[in-house]
Amino acid sequence: MAKLRPPVALITGAANGIGRATAHHLLDIGWMVGAVDLPKSGLARTFGKSGRRALLIVGDVTDEATAVRAVAATLQKFGRLDGLVSNAGIMIRKPIRRLSAAEWRRVIDTNLSATFLLARAAERALRKYRGAIVTIASTRASMSEPNTEAYAATKGGLVALTHALAVSLGPDVRVNCISPGWIETRDYGKLRRKDHAQHPVGRVGKPQDIAEVVAFLLERERSGFITGANFVVDGGMTRKMIYEP
Repeated sequence: MAKLRPPVALITGAANGIGRATAHHLLDIGWMVGAVDLPKSGLARTFGKSGRRALLIVGDVTDEATAVRAVAATLQKFGRLDGLVSNAGIMIRKPIRRLSAAEWRRVIDTNLSATFLLARAAERALRKYRGAIVTIASTRASMSEPNTEAYAATKGGLVALTHALAVSLGPDVRVNCISPGWIETRDYGKLRRKDHAQHPVGRVGKPQDIAEVVAFLLERERSGFITGANFVVDGGMTRKMIYEP
């Protein structure tokens, strides 16, 4: 009996934060991973011990050629593509009067347009292997802080793009979205007691919290009846009413 090949995922923004946690979690549970990030982002440092199970792809996700090259390279190395995790994202936080059109476009292209480019490039392979796409939006799709117009617009756009792709690519490909809340990707130990207390679960989130949900949504055996959905993973923070004393 022929040995089945392990599943393969392509992950953007994989060198740090949620992308790194997701890539390592998938590697730990038996996936192969194509990891995409910018030059000097630390890809080699992040995946230096992963050997042949990880493919490092350096490129800018705003470039259409990067999407095509990333999918082709992943297929060439691993022979299949089962999952796409569109995680790359940036924020430029400025008052709207100071936010240039070029900066606006950079955020839109990185956070939103890149997902479209990757989905388009990966469609044929994902259909063939009945794969899944997971987009990483944010609770900023439904709530905001000042001076985050470009970021909020992209995250709201990702929620809508997710259900549009789910309808267009189904039933072959499932497409779901995760909207993380406060996920601390740097020094968790520096968080204050009041930071944790804002969350009904009693703590700020960690990248691993999101990685676990990504893995669940990628696996058809466990989540095969779920598509077009947006999962808010925020420790309950957006459900807690806060009044000034």
